[in-house]
Amino acid sequence: MDIADWRKKIDEIDRQIVTLLSARAEAAKEIGKLKRSTDLPIYEPNRERVILENVRSANKGPLPDIELTHVYERIIDVMRALQKNELASSGGGK
Repeated sequence: MDIADWRKKIDEIDRQIVTLLSARAEAAKEIGKLKRSTDLPIYEPNRERVILENVRSANKGPLPDIELTHVYERIIDVMRALQKNELASSGGGK
């Protein structure tokens, strides 16, 4: 494959990533609703630790675990913000 072919492949992968991130965001919003109704906190460090452990255990490379962890820390931050916005828009808050 030449560079144009690799770039097309990356573009397709990026579209798949966007679809998966959107699905993850929808799940996070629903969890935010459940947290609101059960008065659970948005920030759950133990759950975040489990997520990062799961990601690292699934990692087959070529990304080093530390780099993948950085990516997921950012994803988690964004999803937590989504949950906070869900609480704020519904009149709840933590």
